[in-house]
Amino acid sequence: MMILVVILVAIVILLTLYGVSIYNSLIKLRNMVRNAWSDIDVQLKKRHDLIPNLVETVKGYAAHEKTVLENVTKARSMAAQAKGPEESAQAENMLTQALRQLFAVVENYPDLKANQNFLALQEELRNVENQIQEARRYYNAVVRDYNIRTESFPSNIIASIFNFKKEEFFEIEEPEEREVPRVQF
Repeated sequence: MMILVVILVAIVILLTLYGVSIYNSLIKLRNMVRNAWSDIDVQLKKRHDLIPNLVETVKGYAAHEKTVLENVTKARSMAAQAKGPEESAQAENMLTQALRQLFAVVENYPDLKANQNFLALQEELRNVENQIQEARRYYNAVVRDYNIRTESFPSNIIASIFNFKKEEFFEIEEPEEREVPRVQF
């Protein structure tokens, strides 16, 4: 009888330790998701800070292209105010489209294409776009791992007990927007 009690206590202790291990791994993954989102947020902020400089540079050359410049400014504002991965993805999609229109306008201004300020801003935007793409990839990989853990047995039991929710991927809706905007002069 005593051996049976010892075995049952050992099993309870092992199950408790296993549950604690699962809980800790869920906490770690949730914090990695939050950190990865923060990295995306930082890159998007860089992008949003760069855009007014780009618009001002273009404005001097293409003053009559007011609608395009206003669209970029409005899209930037919406993107800067977006909250969470889904809303941010939608706003960033609109901003990417507006930037594409802006760069299409730039094609009509050879002096602007050769302007050193514009070239520097263009290069910086390209770098930021690449960093955003890398941050998105990392974020989505961490979200994938976290979601797998929260939905897989037996960790899904611990996840539901402690209210761990599935996270959203940072997805781009339109296939042509899956690529970094390409700016060529």
